Amino acid sequence: MAKKPDRNGASPSGSLVGAGTSFVGDILFAGALRIDGEVKGDVRAIAGQGGNLVIGENGRVDGNIEADHLTISGSVTGQIVAREFIELLAKARLNCDVEYTTAKIHLGAVVHGRLLQRQQSMSIGKPAARQFA
Repeated sequence: MAKKPDRNGASPSGSLVGAGTSFVGDILFAGALRIDGEVKGDVRAIAGQGGNLVIGENGRVDGNIEADHLTISGSVTGQIVAREFIELLAKARLNCDVEYTTAKIHLGAVVHGRLLQRQQSMSIGKPAARQFA
């Protein structure tokens, strides 16, 4: 029997940067990662390996983020690339530009930066081709 996701949509299995923990350096992960502590460095999911990142209410990332699915309730300073989906919960505080394919933004979430919708097959660093009628 599969484990049920928690209330933020994250699977209970995977890696954790726990509350009260500070990590300095870049993180490359596969599967799921939850951050309830502080990370100073880039956080990147390996493409095609179910990159699900959750940043909890007290979580903080000072660096760039790239993952397939993101759920954010904490704070981020840097650039974000959500390859497939991003959900910003009510207490999310972002000081960055966000590239995404699909987004859900809850009332109360704050974004100081640009929201840039990308095509499904976009990869980081390549802007989407614009079509004009």
